[in-house]
Amino acid sequence: MIDRLSLLQPNSSAVAPAAEKPATDAVARYALGLGDDALVLAQRLGEWISNAPELEEDVALGNIGLDLLGHARGFLTYAGAAWGKTEDDLAYFRDEPEFRSRWLFELPNGQAGPDFGFTVLRQLIASLHFGALYRRLAASADPTLAAIAAKAVKEVAYHAEHATLWTLRLGCGTDESHARMTRALGDIWPFVGELFEPDPTAAGLDGIAVGPESLHDEVLAGVTAVLEDAGLAVPDVPFARGGGREGRHSEQFGRLLGEMQLLARAHPGATW
Repeated sequence: MIDRLSLLQPNSSAVAPAAEKPATDAVARYALGLGDDALVLAQRLGEWISNAPELEEDVALGNIGLDLLGHARGFLTYAGAAWGKTEDDLAYFRDEPEFRSRWLFELPNGQAGPDFGFTVLRQLIASLHFGALYRRLAASADPTLAAIAAKAVKEVAYHAEHATLWTLRLGCGTDESHARMTRALGDIWPFVGELFEPDPTAAGLDGIAVGPESLHDEVLAGVTAVLEDAGLAVPDVPFARGGGREGRHSEQFGRLLGEMQLLARAHPGATW
């Protein structure tokens, strides 16, 4: 296995400008969670490179992954500066319980093997979530968080458009594509609720952080509207208890980290 995303570099426009001053410990912990969400989803999207159903989607999913990697770099660089660490230290040399990514982003690209429909639906939910989050975060009293969000929100708008078009195409396509999208939606939906659970790192950061609870109505309304247009119904299933922000992860997460961190841990300090 190879670390696909380590072979690629995001567009420089995706990386936030240097912070004017280091983040406080509280702000750094908040930024760490945001960076981990973007980093882990970027890694999952990287698994589609050379495996997507058509060449154009190899490129599209790869570019979306690179955008997310750029967002992660901005957040992790800002967080790491508060602790004397680099973005690479945080990405490659933390162990599983130290990551703060939510479960939705770390799930494999399909419960029974690679599933393009599963990836499309997850990307729809993730992009609408990131869009709502970054629009609010762009008005943060912390100038570095605001700068990262202002750059990122323009990119996730394209991500949402791409996922919406594929959701409509597959949901309104053949009986087989519709059935597979319905099944994938049922697999994904239990993990959506964690996006709106209170984030302990946001507590006390009024005017700086965005409380996940405030995103609930906007994100679910946007997702539901696309699903209805695609002839898909929101599953009537309870949300699962995740715990990613507390360092609790799914069993698949360890394998994801193993691939992502392999080269860096095998050759610590190496550069190219």
